[in-house]
Amino acid sequence: MADRLLCDQSTTEYFRELVGEALSARQLRTRDLTEYYLVNLLCQYVRPDAISGGDEAGEPLAFRLCRALGSAGGEQRARLRSLGDFSLFMSGFFPDSFRRRVVDVDYYKAMGEYAYGSLGRSAHETFAEVFRELSVQFVGFMDVLALVSERAHGAAPAGGDTLRLYEKWLRTGSVRDGQRLVDRGILPNQSIGSSFLQ
Repeated sequence: MADRLLCDQSTTEYFRELVGEALSARQLRTRDLTEYYLVNLLCQYVRPDAISGGDEAGEPLAFRLCRALGSAGGEQRARLRSLGDFSLFMSGFFPDSFRRRVVDVDYYKAMGEYAYGSLGRSAHETFAEVFRELSVQFVGFMDVLALVSERAHGAAPAGGDTLRLYEKWLRTGSVRDGQRLVDRGILPNQSIGSSFLQ
């Protein structure tokens, strides 16, 4: 039991440090409770079975959202939270996992924003303010988790696929990705819009 407690504590401290550094690097001001929520989210997804999504593993996010909206009370809040957390984690921690898939990062962004936004409007939700913040600043928190992912994996930001980076920036409006494009000598142009994306 003491070894498990030590392991959990060091995991929490590890992610607390990385999240704090990433928030500072992104100059993203947030509530202490929201920062704690992000650390806790990362600690939960360290467990190998957590990312599978449980009973809903492999199911499209739209189906998960439909099931959440079709339920009520505590079950609805739990399903929305699971959907928001999964969307934020996948789009932030594994942003390149969407290559050559039917859906892209903007789909996860939209689902996460909606799920957290719904929780933020709930009068019965204890963490309503946290969820409102996660919804409103979803892309900023995606950027924070992307920085944590790079540091946790000991990797430098991906330098290879500039076109993919530009496409991701168009889909999400990520300040971090916009800066990465500028660093490569490319001035992002929002007027192109996402109508050119397929």
